Amino acid sequence: MSLTSQASPPQTPTLRAGSLGTGDITFFVVSAAAPLTVMAGVAPFALAIGGIGAPVAYLAAGAVLAVFAIGFTTMGRHVANGGAFYAYVTRGLGRPAGIGAAVLALLAYNGLQIGMYGLIATSTRDTLHALFGWDVPWQPIALFSVLVVWFAGYRSIDFGAKVLGVLLVAETGILVLLAGGVLLRGGAHGLHLDSFAPQHAWTPGTGAVLAFAFAAFCGFESTAIYRAEARDPRRTIPRATYLAVGFLGLFYAFMVWTVVQAFGAEEVLDAVAADPSGLFFAATTEYVGSWAADAMHVLIVTSVFASLLAFHNAITRYGHALAGEGVLPAALGRVHPRHRSPYVAGAAQTVLAVVVVAGFALAGADPYAQLLLWVNSPGLLGIVLLQALTAIAVPVFFRRIRHTEGALRTVAAPVAAAALLLGALYLLVDKIEFLTAASTGVNLLLVLLVPAVFAGGLLIAARLRRTRPEVYARFAAETDTAD
Repeated sequence: MSLTSQASPPQTPTLRAGSLGTGDITFFVVSAAAPLTVMAGVAPFALAIGGIGAPVAYLAAGAVLAVFAIGFTTMGRHVANGGAFYAYVTRGLGRPAGIGAAVLALLAYNGLQIGMYGLIATSTRDTLHALFGWDVPWQPIALFSVLVVWFAGYRSIDFGAKVLGVLLVAETGILVLLAGGVLLRGGAHGLHLDSFAPQHAWTPGTGAVLAFAFAAFCGFESTAIYRAEARDPRRTIPRATYLAVGFLGLFYAFMVWTVVQAFGAEEVLDAVAADPSGLFFAATTEYVGSWAADAMHVLIVTSVFASLLAFHNAITRYGHALAGEGVLPAALGRVHPRHRSPYVAGAAQTVLAVVVVAGFALAGADPYAQLLLWVNSPGLLGIVLLQALTAIAVPVFFRRIRHTEGALRTVAAPVAAAALLLGALYLLVDKIEFLTAASTGVNLLLVLLVPAVFAGGLLIAARLRRTRPEVYARFAAETDTAD
């Protein structure tokens, strides 16, 4: 009698389910927003334009996105798909809009991530000059950063969560030290709440400041992308979403208010006019010490790196999801057998980043004014448009299904969020010159790129429906059991 064994076929590796808790996902999405970089690098310009009432703009943006999160997380209990925005838009507004949203999401997240290689290059160059007097070209710094981000994304998702957790604690910690020093000494002239007075909160520059404020939250909505790797996603994803938007809104407003106290209501505007990029460093030197200002230089670099890694992880999971849908090549859906990361999608995103960064370098472009601002701006516009489309999709979706959710979550909040987000999108387009510092022609191209990409997605949907109806029919199908 011969003994035979029938070997079972090897299992295809999948993403590491159950790896991420609420804190891990929160670290990913808050790291994408890069709080230290937003404060030290962008908030001074918000103060220059909007005056001492700038903290109110961050609170207002946070409030709008919190309203958006109500419908977003409620729908998430009924849509079990890792595609986030495009899955929600599909279930509410149909497959053509959903495929358009998927293509737009790829543009938006890649734009936000790749543009930031210009920021990490300039931040690292400035830090090396400030601390050691070294003058290093930005190009090798940017390309080296691309490779480091690729390696960190190639490793397992829990490895990335640990890295981002450490970096996020460090960058927020230095800001907390600054705030503590200001509060303990009572600021320059005593603590006051003038920033929140109506005459300061609403000024001719408020619209532009709101544009800066909305840009500061980019990435918070990507919580749903990690559904396949989350522990108990029906609970962890809503919690992480609310924690992220709540923390960012309150922390941003508090830190901008703190730096106003550090200089005084009148003096802070003079300090911004004299040296906007040095505002937070000067305050930190005065209230904590020069060592902390030196540490802040280094932590800005790690803050940008954390944001790059967080967006890289989000992009690769979008690519993995779309490969599973059959919209992108199947190879992008491959998962590493050991690290359980979407490593092929990560490699493809890395190659795209190298091509874009090298293109700007060969063209002699400025890494900040062009690589960062020009590439980031369509990404920001795309994210806000996707949020608005998702908010519109929520009430339409709930009209089609039987559910026990209340009208506040399924109608009132998403309708209000849609109106507010469309208003925010108008502000971003209207004030685009503050975000890009570019000519009218360049701004027009950057703005039109967003609807053009969405329209391209609609054409892809029409082609799929005609040539690959089976792929079109299963687009954004459920991947597990929703509530």
